[in-house]
Amino acid sequence: MWLLPSRRQKKTASHAVVELENTKDCSQAGKPLFCPSHPTEELRLFCEQCDQPVCQDCVADRHRQHPYDFTSNVIHRHGDALRELLKDTQQHMGILEDVLGQIDDVGSAVRSHAEDVAAEICLFASGYVKAIEEHRDRLLKQLEDLKVQKENLLHLQKAQVQQLLLDMRTEVEFTEHLLTSGSDLEILITKGVVASRLAKLNSVAYNTHPSVDDGIQFSPQERAGECCGYEVFGAILNKVVDPARCTLHGEDLQSARQNQLTGFTLLCNDTTGERMRQGGEAVRVTITHEDKKDCAVEPTVCDNGDGTYHISYSPEEPGLYGVCIYVKGQHVQGSPFTLMVKNKFREHRGVFHCCTFCSSGGQKAARCACGGTMPGGYQGCGHGHKGHPGSPHWSCCGQVKESSECLGGPPSGTPQRSLLRTVVL
Repeated sequence: MWLLPSRRQKKTASHAVVELENTKDCSQAGKPLFCPSHPTEELRLFCEQCDQPVCQDCVADRHRQHPYDFTSNVIHRHGDALRELLKDTQQHMGILEDVLGQIDDVGSAVRSHAEDVAAEICLFASGYVKAIEEHRDRLLKQLEDLKVQKENLLHLQKAQVQQLLLDMRTEVEFTEHLLTSGSDLEILITKGVVASRLAKLNSVAYNTHPSVDDGIQFSPQERAGECCGYEVFGAILNKVVDPARCTLHGEDLQSARQNQLTGFTLLCNDTTGERMRQGGEAVRVTITHEDKKDCAVEPTVCDNGDGTYHISYSPEEPGLYGVCIYVKGQHVQGSPFTLMVKNKFREHRGVFHCCTFCSSGGQKAARCACGGTMPGGYQGCGHGHKGHPGSPHWSCCGQVKESSECLGGPPSGTPQRSLLRTVVL
């Protein structure tokens, strides 16, 4: 027996609470359902605006001017919507079942690898006496702790996936029974609650892969300090990259130029903040225009093999971009962040000179964007006179840095011919 939720909200304050089993019996027996507000009237209509079954009196009263139709005409559309949600949920169930299988496989691999490493440790320690035996026991304890830690994480993820799968299976069974055995009115009465539950379950985020790997290694050559006064070797390599401790470096993190190749570096660290000395991590980078969602940049990730990764890209459109950097599916430190892509670099159109007087050969009409002038009717700048920057500069914009970007054209009111004359000279 299924019951409709008894918690009433404002929209459904006047709705009746009925047992689906009872309504099913009534519909099978050919007995009509009557309106709770008008007991003598049968529920034969469905108000589209209020999303509920109504009677003739309801249509003439509280649902006046609301769009409505016979329940037999609308049941197909509402039933199809539930079937689509049901289909999506069943697809998610298939994925979750695959994830459970992967988790079990990884769990078995973790245990298998742990047993193999334990055998290596025992073989390595057999050549020593008391000191090596103590060192062996210490290594086995570390291995057990690491195995337990990985298994606990896997058990946690497994429990979460199992619970989600159980919730989905329960809702699927209920919905299937409702669609196959429920009457039209039963489906219409409950479809809102069922659709909400299915949609909520479908929106739950979950990892499609196990949350930990099966990487457990033992290195016999690794120095392990002293044990009982003896220098011992052998250590378990359990350094795991921590996305939250990975950092980004480079001058081009916040800005870039249109159609110009640029990039930055990702430095991977472990859970203690120490540098990872090997590569092979799953690094993923997305660079998307915030205004033009279809305008994405395809970055290139280069694994340097020493725990660093160089990300290079060349944006084709100016504007703001959202940048996300993931390691093992998780954001690194500082991700996501905003990148400003400026317009293409503007080349200078003038000349890089000491002053207009010199570069123009003493022409009085030649002017400079620095705004400097000379006595005697000279419209441009000269050595030691008013307005001279005191250093070489560009005639087109006044910039004093030779490798700079041009800031603009000639000064206001300057004849183009005078400036071009300076440029040519």
